[in-house]
Amino acid sequence: MSRKNGISIEDMLGLEVMKNCKMIAGFKGIKNTITRVNIMADPDIFDWVQPGEFLLTTAYFFKKDDIKAQKRLIKEASDKKLAGIGIKILPYLDALPNEVINYAERLNFPIIDIHYSIPLSDVMMEIFKEIFNKQASLLERIERVHERFMEVMLEGQGIGQVVQVVHENVRNPVVLNLKHSNEIFTQFDDLDDGIVEELLEDMKGFYGSKDGRSELKKLDEDRILISGKFVTRMVMPIVLKNNVYGHIFTWSISSPLGGFDLSIIESASTTIALAVLQELSVREVEIRYRSEFFEDLISADSKRKRKALERAHYFNLFPNDYYVTEVMSFKLQFDDEDDEYYFEYLKDYVNSVVMMAEEIMDYLNLKGIVSTKLNGIQILLGFSELCHVEERIKNFNKRLHNALKERYKNMEIRIGVGRAYKGLDKVNKSFSDALKAIRTGKALTSKEIITFNELGIFKILCQDFLTDELEDFYNTTLKPLVDYDEKKSTELVKTLEAYFKFNGNLTRMSEYLYTHYNTILYRVNRIKEITGMDLEDPSDRLNLEIALKIRELL
Repeated sequence: MSRKNGISIEDMLGLEVMKNCKMIAGFKGIKNTITRVNIMADPDIFDWVQPGEFLLTTAYFFKKDDIKAQKRLIKEASDKKLAGIGIKILPYLDALPNEVINYAERLNFPIIDIHYSIPLSDVMMEIFKEIFNKQASLLERIERVHERFMEVMLEGQGIGQVVQVVHENVRNPVVLNLKHSNEIFTQFDDLDDGIVEELLEDMKGFYGSKDGRSELKKLDEDRILISGKFVTRMVMPIVLKNNVYGHIFTWSISSPLGGFDLSIIESASTTIALAVLQELSVREVEIRYRSEFFEDLISADSKRKRKALERAHYFNLFPNDYYVTEVMSFKLQFDDEDDEYYFEYLKDYVNSVVMMAEEIMDYLNLKGIVSTKLNGIQILLGFSELCHVEERIKNFNKRLHNALKERYKNMEIRIGVGRAYKGLDKVNKSFSDALKAIRTGKALTSKEIITFNELGIFKILCQDFLTDELEDFYNTTLKPLVDYDEKKSTELVKTLEAYFKFNGNLTRMSEYLYTHYNTILYRVNRIKEITGMDLEDPSDRLNLEIALKIRELL
């Protein structure tokens, strides 16, 4: 669709030079926009015309061609999306054939009868002059609107006022959806509630489509059905650092959308992008400040830790409250993963996740801070008493997890939750718990949120200082069986896992492994021979079960 500015067929007919001319067909196309004028001296001109042109010619071609050829010319002009055609009918013909006029009418393609006394060059010059004057006027209007945008931002009136200015100039409903902050600004005036609901649903559908339109970095223009009528919808992305941070939506509900309107939302998009950049820069500084504080707080360096404790009151954190630390890690999946692009995207993504976490904390009246490190996030939550702490944390994590999953479909997320400790100086212990929960949880379960208390015996086994001992224990108990399986392509380890799963019930093991009972019995005996450990012996049985758990960790 041509987005150039110009004048309408109706405007052209109002020119002094056109006072003796009249429209004879295609009356529904009277609002068509003329962007330039061309004179046809050769039928082959259709190889060179552009959408929006108004074509001037004489009936000389119509006189020598038959009606079929005349209709073909009209059809080709319509297919090329010309604004219309002006024909000097006299003195070549008394009138165009009714069949040709009716055909143009069916195509809604305007035909103007140019009075025989008017030179086509005069018509051409006057139209060009009017187009130039209108474009100059539009440029002045656009410049004034752009200056207004700058005033709004410099005076700190906010993004909502930018949307108001857009609405005032396009004279249609406007919606701005900012994805990074999850904010929506609307301007509907007194539109019927039903239409407002349809427009908002249309916006949701735009993001819900699987064609990737919401990630395009250019104007998306379409015709959609609203309240039984087709209207034009313009969607302009807010692009910053090659990422899409939101969109401006407008629909031709009250008036048509044209080149002027496009210029307005383009200018608004640039203005909003600058505002978003400023907001993100401030956010980044705040997050960095909190992250440095948290790193000092959990540091083994006594000076750094003391420095953090002295600054804690700035974050509304009190020394004798109870504190729980959470560690969140995530990974985004891209079809074509470019490291440099991924890092930049991830940095902005982390900041938006921080904002979401903070919003949910505010909503649930939770006290604490959110900090970042690489592709991870640490959340420190403070409580004046232990009453309902577990329930409140569970509610917070559920809301955050659901919000992230809904907004980011291509995300893998894990959250590890440490234990609650009394005193701000014990935060490092809760942080250590959270790290163990998230690391150990990856090996043990597919759950995306796991607390340290859920680890059971692994709370002991996952201690860092035990790593060498665990490896030694594993090597002397289970490793010979693992090596045997690899060498002989057997399933003795799998059989051993089934043994503990079904408490040594050989019949259920046989059903579970789809293996004959006697084969299961043979495998149990082979396990005893290879490991030198008897499953009938409680001590040996415990050692093998622990060795299986250590294997999962290692």
